[in-house]
Amino acid sequence: FEAARDADDTARVRRRALHGVVLVLLIGLIVAAIITALAIIDERLKFPAAAPAEEAVSTCPAATFDYTPHEQINLNVYNSTSRPGLARSVADEFLARKFVVGAVSNIDAGYRGIAAVVSGAAGQAAAFSVQRNLPGSDYFQDSRTDGSVDVILSQDYKALAPPELVDQTPGKLGCPRESRRVADDDKWPVIPSAAPTP
Repeated sequence: FEAARDADDTARVRRRALHGVVLVLLIGLIVAAIITALAIIDERLKFPAAAPAEEAVSTCPAATFDYTPHEQINLNVYNSTSRPGLARSVADEFLARKFVVGAVSNIDAGYRGIAAVVSGAAGQAAAFSVQRNLPGSDYFQDSRTDGSVDVILSQDYKALAPPELVDQTPGKLGCPRESRRVADDDKWPVIPSAAPTP
């Protein structure tokens, strides 16, 4: 019996030694974690931070524009949808509001949204007034030097704002595409190079 008791005592001593070693290691890990946490809190220990994300650069003009009288705005209306006659009916609505309408045509713009309002730098004030009549439209600037404005109607177009509800206070051009998260948000509409004849 003594041999069995000695074997039990040896196994018990080994288990106690193993438990002691494990306990000391756990206490050591806890102490190390506390010291590390305190060093981080006191800013003695710093981890490299991730590089800040590049802030998106806005392509929308930041200037504030006054509302331009309709009879001073030269407007071209293009239909990039599959709805026949849309450009003509919207052009007629703009004519009824006293806009000067030039080209009216169908094009394949590849733009998704309500409508694209396109002008050069000289036409930004006019584009602002057009956008107030066409809420939710996106402004794009091209290289033209005159003050004309193109309206490119897209699939999400529903209607112009009712004339009595058009806000005529000064404001900025709208670029809702800059706040949308879509796969092709950098896709610009195909701008007509020459105004087609109606």
